[in-house]
Amino acid sequence: MLSNALVGLSALIIMMLGFAHLIYTFSGSKLLPRDSALQSEMKLVSPVISDETTMWKAWVGFNASHSMGAILFGLIFGYLALAHPILLFSSTFLSVVGFLMLAGLFTLGQRYWFSIPFRGIAISLVCYTAGQVIARL
Repeated sequence: MLSNALVGLSALIIMMLGFAHLIYTFSGSKLLPRDSALQSEMKLVSPVISDETTMWKAWVGFNASHSMGAILFGLIFGYLALAHPILLFSSTFLSVVGFLMLAGLFTLGQRYWFSIPFRGIAISLVCYTAGQVIARL
């Protein structure tokens, strides 16, 4: 039961970070560049890969899809932890995929992001790992 709660909490943390990021992507100024000239340039310049978009549209799209991935992770692993824990904890594949996803986010957070999401991901990774270990005892 404790393992279910820990993995569920881990999933909830990531899902809430995803929802916050999605809200910030489409409202407010938290994800806007501090330099408004940079935002204007991003709206004019295309990435090398394609001239069918702009750096600004790519920025918004990447932020939104990043958020959706975190929300999806939270929904799936939270659901499995609470509704189908036997499936989650008996599947090495699911356990490893969840760990690798969180470890990847942890690494990205440590290297590229700021302290609030990094700390949330770190707590989520600890909860997930503890839940998986407890389930195997």
